[in-house]
Amino acid sequence: MNSNGTSTPLIGSVLVVGGGIAGMQSALDLAEMGYYVYLVEKEASIGGVMAQLDKTFPTNDCAM
Repeated sequence: MNSNGTSTPLIGSVLVVGGGIAGMQSALDLAEMGYYVYLVEKEASIGGVMAQLDKTFPTNDCAM
């Protein structure tokens, strides 16, 4: 927001390294703020550990 109270569109781009749950949320938040976002992940798919939880807990039972 400018000093006079009006908002200006942001111009720029950001690089988010890591496609886990935090990286994906950060990329979404930055995109909503008006930045161009580049999300890079070293693995073949995004999601990090969250993508593997269905194999760890196939019945959605965390034994809590």
